[in-house]
Amino acid sequence: MAATGRTRTEHDCIGTVEVPQDAYWGIHTQRARENFTVSGIQDASHDALIRAYALVKRACAMANAELGLLEPHKARLIEQACEDIGHGMLADQFPVDVLQGGAGTSLNMNMNEVIANRALELDGRPRGDYGFIHPNDDVNRSQSTNDTYPAACKLAICMGLDPLREATDRLREAFHALADRHRNDVTIGRTQLQDAVPMTFGQEFHAWASFMKLDLSAMDDLVPQLCDLNLGATAIGTGICADVRFRKLAIAYLAQITGLPIRAAHDPVASVTDMSAYIAASATLKNLAIHLKKAADDLRLLNSGPRAGLGDLSVPPRQAGSSIMPGKINPVIPECVDQCCFVIFGMDVTVNWAAAEGQLQLNAFDPVIIHEILTGMTIAIGAMDMFRTKCVDGIQVHVDRGMKHAQHSPSLAAALNGAIGYEHAVEVADTAMREGRTIRQVAGELTDIPAARLDGMLDVVRLSRNLGQTCRDGQ
Repeated sequence: MAATGRTRTEHDCIGTVEVPQDAYWGIHTQRARENFTVSGIQDASHDALIRAYALVKRACAMANAELGLLEPHKARLIEQACEDIGHGMLADQFPVDVLQGGAGTSLNMNMNEVIANRALELDGRPRGDYGFIHPNDDVNRSQSTNDTYPAACKLAICMGLDPLREATDRLREAFHALADRHRNDVTIGRTQLQDAVPMTFGQEFHAWASFMKLDLSAMDDLVPQLCDLNLGATAIGTGICADVRFRKLAIAYLAQITGLPIRAAHDPVASVTDMSAYIAASATLKNLAIHLKKAADDLRLLNSGPRAGLGDLSVPPRQAGSSIMPGKINPVIPECVDQCCFVIFGMDVTVNWAAAEGQLQLNAFDPVIIHEILTGMTIAIGAMDMFRTKCVDGIQVHVDRGMKHAQHSPSLAAALNGAIGYEHAVEVADTAMREGRTIRQVAGELTDIPAARLDGMLDVVRLSRNLGQTCRDGQ
């Protein structure tokens, strides 16, 4: 929208304000722009929230029209304006800072004003002609910020789950592919950063894929919680200013136009301050970040070296790692993933604090909650796609080194426990460590187990397969 410098005068309960003539927003948005000058991040940065709010307003207009509370012509104009916003038009007309007081009232007013002025434009009328279509009396009819804003927030998270699922599933598949390539390549497992017992690289990588499967399941479980909405409950859950039939109709229309299993909250008063769905969404995202950090940290350790570290594998070299040490290459992609996870952990702390701050009949802190969750989802999607394409897909496993680790680990003596007992197995392990020999060599001298049986008992490939697991079991 090109600014012309001209203004129009609008009024509210405080007084009058000059609004840019070309703006689709009105006085309430203008005041919010001037009041909330904190982050510099606008509501418009969360496209899913804007589109979700437009869907909520559209469903409400449809319900009001059916109840005869909106003239059919006005209702059609409002619905069309909502559809235009939902398709990405007027995205620059939502300029309020994401950190706003008022429990989301500023965005609700912003949405009402933009819809009203777009509807006026569609009817060939000038912006600000609220005598015909009014932001509050018409667009906001039967509604309050306190029922529409949370509905839009939860719907926005639902909409954001689709790209989050897709990114998670792409990374899961990448981990599976890596596991499949190394399903028969033996290495040593490690517990508390000490040698444990043999496993395959495939099993190690498959565990990361299993993490992603758990996260996908958790995302699916979120949807019913997020679809429990409070439309029609208005200010504090009592439904003041709304027709008693509105709630059921608005919910039905929103379910129809979104295709989601949306239902009315069981207890409208409780729902106004119930933050359970946000907490669950934040926890799901945090758990995904924990799983991502686990994989990234494991890769940093397994990649450590190249001479003095574990050196089990190499992640793709992406850039020089030092301004002073020639040839040093750092695992920059896993490090970036870690930092993304740190941000998401902080997001969860913020969400929990905000969710715990509901006093009496309202929690006023939905704006920071939705900003943090949607930002966290965006960061997680970017982190997973970066991790997959710039790291996981190019990992090179040092198969011979893994086999050497497995064959020389003193923990291999655990396989002898059943035949010679724990104490005698400790003697074998200590001797092997002290003399720098393998468990097989020492056991051949210190036990009377026949050589063929000993070979079978200490076969690292067989030991790694005791559960008969294949790389894609249970995917």
